[in-house]
Amino acid sequence: MTQIPKDYLPKKSHTVPFGYELSDIEGYLKPIPKELEALKKYLKGVTEQKYSLREAAKLITQESGRSVSHVTLKNYLDSDPSLAEQHKKKIAAKKRRLARQKKALYKKERAVKAQEQVMKKATEQTTSHVVTETELAEVPVDVQAQLKDAKVVFSANEGPQTDFLAADEKDVLYGGAAGGGKSYAMIVDPLRYAHKKAHRALILRRSMPELREMIDKSRELYPQAFPGAKFREVEKLWNFPSGAKIEFGFLERDADVYRYQGQAYSWIGFDEITHLPTEFSWNYLASRLRTTDPEIKTYLRCTANPGGAGANWVKKRYIEPNESNKSFIGDDGLTRKFIPAKLQDNPYLAKDGVYEQMLKSLPPIQRRQLLEGNWEVAEGAAFVEFDNTKHIVTPFQLPVHWERTKAVDYGYAAESCCLWGAIDINDGTLIIYRELYQKGLTGEELGTIIGNMELEDPFSVSGVLDTAAWARTGTTGPTVGEALIKAGHKLRRADKNRVQGKIQIHEFLKVRENGRPKLQIFNTCPNLIRELQSIPLSKTNPEDVDTHASDHAYDALRYMIMSRPRVDSPLERIRGLKKEMHQPSDSTFGY
Repeated sequence: MTQIPKDYLPKKSHTVPFGYELSDIEGYLKPIPKELEALKKYLKGVTEQKYSLREAAKLITQESGRSVSHVTLKNYLDSDPSLAEQHKKKIAAKKRRLARQKKALYKKERAVKAQEQVMKKATEQTTSHVVTETELAEVPVDVQAQLKDAKVVFSANEGPQTDFLAADEKDVLYGGAAGGGKSYAMIVDPLRYAHKKAHRALILRRSMPELREMIDKSRELYPQAFPGAKFREVEKLWNFPSGAKIEFGFLERDADVYRYQGQAYSWIGFDEITHLPTEFSWNYLASRLRTTDPEIKTYLRCTANPGGAGANWVKKRYIEPNESNKSFIGDDGLTRKFIPAKLQDNPYLAKDGVYEQMLKSLPPIQRRQLLEGNWEVAEGAAFVEFDNTKHIVTPFQLPVHWERTKAVDYGYAAESCCLWGAIDINDGTLIIYRELYQKGLTGEELGTIIGNMELEDPFSVSGVLDTAAWARTGTTGPTVGEALIKAGHKLRRADKNRVQGKIQIHEFLKVRENGRPKLQIFNTCPNLIRELQSIPLSKTNPEDVDTHASDHAYDALRYMIMSRPRVDSPLERIRGLKKEMHQPSDSTFGY
């Protein structure tokens, strides 16, 4: 029997594989060392990523003189597990390396494009010279430094002005002290979509003379930011090369808002919105806010200084619902934010101190509004000495022995107000610790609510009631005063002297030598605080407040102070009564 060498292969088909030839032994193939050596060498080169399969096949053919295809080499590679696994790892590593190189190349290409775009906007005659912070951040540092030396028409001040221009909320108020750069920001903000054909913006002020200043500012900026932008004087309208439009308008009366009926705007802004006496116009304009371009977001933007005819509704809409610089959702479902500004936020005006000195020379109310950006004081307010930091306190547990009193101002169509006060026996300070402020109550309903609220008090609280509550006004039924008395409330008629009552409130608001005023209010009494902050003087009688303003909590406070609330405690009063009851007629014999 013939012995088969170990390196021989059995012949399985009519074809003879590379590296072998027919042998003398029938049915077997013998190896060709030269070809196998070349095959092994170049397959190893393939796994080490030196050659591709096609390159290896070509080299093997040249070296051995026998033709071999890259498909054959792939089969050889797959048939050897160790070589196949090594090949896969090398291929995977190569792909990862190529992915990294591709990513780095993409970043370089993006940086180059960004640099070209920024430089083009900054230096060449294009349709837009607006460079955003995002675009500027993508270019190399040396290019940023180069742009800083170039002519810059407008660059937002760090702080509130930048925050305002970057705000993403639907409805934003940028307000506070004078000189904070609000009007200029209002001119710049609508440019955010001036490169879009569907963009249409509306900038408003109360009157045409006020609007003229903003138009002059736009003439300085818009043609430089967007070369080719044209202003049409008659329509007060800017046309931009993209087809976008920015319109200027004014609202002297609420009825003027109907001039914009049927119009659609993607951006609406009102400079000095506190000049609007009510929010009707602003709410109506919000209904004009829409766009057909899904890439354009719609915005409401406004600026204001504290004070003015509409200060109360502006404060209620933007300032009271949440902290400054924090987004919130209003009752109408719109996202809002209030961004406060101070003079110091505008380095161009604050640097030399001249403008600040001018603001300091204003009367007290205007100084607090325009210099400090204080929204708590109202122009023409009757009680300018009211100070949140001194007259408003955090609720605390009242000692049981402090004297307590209440005062009621009744109304049905208007609000009924009941205030509860306690006297600090240490220095006589009147502490207003609770309020009821509600309309549509009958005498019986009011008596029930007051009784339920007094369950927290250690004893029944006596007080005073508006004399009008005892008036029968032609009826024979029980009056409101009688209904309250029947409900168990100890009430007497209030002293309604308006002038003297106002003087007494001024007296109670004064800060004494001990640093404490004679009147303090728990911060859980918002209606009394609001009225003392904003109630205006009468236009016909400077010694009284305007009776057409909201004054129900003010009247109740006036009744309480004019009732001369006692300072001694109930215990001391009982001791005094006992002493009077047992005072002997004859001091000698004691009876």
